[in-house]
Amino acid sequence: MCAKIAKKRLPDMLLEQQLVTQEQLQECIGLHRMTGRSLPSLLVEKEYLSEEDLVITLSEQLGIPHIRVAHYSIPKEVLAEVPETLARQYQMLPVSVTGDVLTLAMSDPLNIMALDDLRMLTSYEIEPVVAVASELTAAIEKHYGGGKADDLYDTLVSDEAEDTKMEEVKDLGDEIEDVSLMEGSAEDEPVKKLARLILFHGLERGASDIHFEPYEKMVRIRYRVDGSLEEAKGPPKSLQHNLIARYKILTKCRIDEHRLPQDGRFRIKYKGREIDFRVGFLPTKFGEKIVFRVLDQGSLTLDLDKLGFEPQPTESFRQALQLPHGMILLTGPTGSGKTTTLYSALHKLNSPDTNVVTVEDPIEYDLFGVNQVQVQSTIGFTFAAALRQILRQDPDIVMVGEIRDGETADVAVKAALTGHLVLSTLHTNDAAGVFPRLTDMGIEPFLVQSSVALAAAQRLLKRVCTNCKEAINVPKEVLDRIQYRGFDYLPEVNWVRGRGCSKCNETGYKGRVAVIETMLNWPEIQPLVLNRASGFDIKRMAIKCGMKTLRQNSLAKAAKGLSSIEQVLEHTTED
Repeated sequence: MCAKIAKKRLPDMLLEQQLVTQEQLQECIGLHRMTGRSLPSLLVEKEYLSEEDLVITLSEQLGIPHIRVAHYSIPKEVLAEVPETLARQYQMLPVSVTGDVLTLAMSDPLNIMALDDLRMLTSYEIEPVVAVASELTAAIEKHYGGGKADDLYDTLVSDEAEDTKMEEVKDLGDEIEDVSLMEGSAEDEPVKKLARLILFHGLERGASDIHFEPYEKMVRIRYRVDGSLEEAKGPPKSLQHNLIARYKILTKCRIDEHRLPQDGRFRIKYKGREIDFRVGFLPTKFGEKIVFRVLDQGSLTLDLDKLGFEPQPTESFRQALQLPHGMILLTGPTGSGKTTTLYSALHKLNSPDTNVVTVEDPIEYDLFGVNQVQVQSTIGFTFAAALRQILRQDPDIVMVGEIRDGETADVAVKAALTGHLVLSTLHTNDAAGVFPRLTDMGIEPFLVQSSVALAAAQRLLKRVCTNCKEAINVPKEVLDRIQYRGFDYLPEVNWVRGRGCSKCNETGYKGRVAVIETMLNWPEIQPLVLNRASGFDIKRMAIKCGMKTLRQNSLAKAAKGLSSIEQVLEHTTED
């Protein structure tokens, strides 16, 4: 097989396929001769050639399969056939052993020297398969890293780790004196670097939450990216207690308390911007689990127009924000973007002649010109108590982080009826569910009918990866089944899906897009509210009044090529 591969040269293949120009090729060949770096890596680095195109070309021209090594779990006995130093030197990974044949994933199967060296070392017949270089590098790190403390320390003290360019704005650990033995070990430089590195990798992936999870023989790290948890390489189990102590120092939590949950916050600097972390410590069987909620003020969108809502919900939202009083209630599951939408509304309403006050638990982002109040439930300063005090502060606009109980709902309704614009969140399945939910909390129907100006429900759909997006044809019977009715404001429809690529981690999705349904308190709805009608009946009437449902607004995102039909079906129900 090696002799067969040697008959073809990569430059000739690329020119035949018209994937690169002669000038680009000559430039990279010159760099290859000067630096000794591989030609494929130079072409990819210069962005003259994508990794996917390179893999497909090598596979087709050489007649060898290509695989996605990210999906493989390789047994230890197979890994032992190829020394780590050789795997890293030649960028290759053993995949399987069948009889006297070793299947070897390579980014450059034309490297005859690597194949000959390995054949002599192992006495196996080598069968190469081609893999994406970036995936291969990650797989080599995953399988050969092994979680050894020594290897991890070597990585942490390397220049590459220093280049993370993360630094604490304020190192809270420096303020603690007379530290215990555990505190002292937590201050060791490698532990500091590892603590930063875990956070840095989460920020690089765009994670909204970072999970630090101790188990009997390992520590698992998971990042929530675009709503889904992704597992990453964890730190050595031997460093578990030191890392927990380090994070407790940063958050000003008690290092000697391991039995009770604790909450804290800290701030770091990342690529020139400040990032807040809200941190929760939870005692579990094998140690304290930590969840970091990432609060990135720099990524907060405070412009309603840039949230990308469809025309009908955008117009209804604008109408409600222009009202002098009433309640604007936003519903949706945790992590559906409600806070971002509320902050965007406050940003629009905030002006020098308006007194805006919020009561939150916790305060997630700082808004200049807005008086933000933190709830302290442990001392009796609840949402309801805070809201009563705020109403004595001559507010024009009040935001309540969440209406959790009947007492808070009662105060909020009365505030809306006495000339204040009140914004808050509630937990229901859709916008229509707001009205029966408030009556279930003990609010009289006539008060609900008089106070609620707008009810809205929000979701976040995964955005199709722009790098691997491809158009698809959707049969009419499928469109009928999913209740697609068309949109007058869309000149053309573009149904798409993501094939999966290295940039989206083979998921086909990267980023998220918000969808919302908004229901004004139309006159036709008010008799239904007064008669304690169900959410279903209220929704039917709202649709007749012109409301576009979550399903319809989500289908509009898919029709624009922003999301997929699968995401629509996953996050919305039939109308």
